[in-house]
Amino acid sequence: MTIMFNKPPRMRTADTPKGERVRFDDLDAGYPGRPVLRQLSAHIPSLAMTALVGPNGSGKSTLLGVLAGVIDATSGRLLYARGRPPAFVPQRGAVGDALPLTARQTVEMGRWEERGPWRRLTRQDRAVVDSAMERLGVAGLAARQLGELSGGQRQRVLIAQGLAQQSDLLLLDEPTTGLDPEARERITALLTDLVADGTTVVQATHDLEAARSADACLLLSEGRLAGQGRPEEVLTPTALSRIWQPA
Repeated sequence: MTIMFNKPPRMRTADTPKGERVRFDDLDAGYPGRPVLRQLSAHIPSLAMTALVGPNGSGKSTLLGVLAGVIDATSGRLLYARGRPPAFVPQRGAVGDALPLTARQTVEMGRWEERGPWRRLTRQDRAVVDSAMERLGVAGLAARQLGELSGGQRQRVLIAQGLAQQSDLLLLDEPTTGLDPEARERITALLTDLVADGTTVVQATHDLEAARSADACLLLSEGRLAGQGRPEEVLTPTALSRIWQPA
């Protein structure tokens, strides 16, 4: 089953080709008066780490928002393999420091889609939250205010929130931006472990080192696909110099 749309529903499931978690064809998306994605066609492989790479304004975050269901595409075709709705982890800056949330409360928000924001968590929900926090190494930060955490700690809490959604498709927007080298390496290792355990991970990133450690790469330029494949095939000096041309 395929679905064409102008204002699409949040989830569109179908029997995608074997080995593909998401496929999109001729995808257009953007904001009022500002188109961003233009006739974008590609696929996200299952059980792999895919990096979305490109300069500012290339459409990485917009594509991630479309895949997450928080931005509507204006035209095209978008197919998901059957599974749970994707879990979306926004940039750290999208979550305000002023919010009076502890680390645990932040992770518990990952259960809202399942439970609703006003219903008490069940024993199973609490077990899922405990497991996600243990997995990301943030259980000891449970009572700390989110705004008090270091950048790496905060990012791990947000990824734990995504993990608490129990999706097999995890979408992350710039998960290592602004972190020190040790924190970046730790986040990359955690994401690699998630893939090994059966999660499809997609991350938008400016970090070429992180992108080169991915299994697959989509290179974007001005809302169009400039390359798709393994990082060593896509992130070549020629391709990168063409995309990041000096002003």
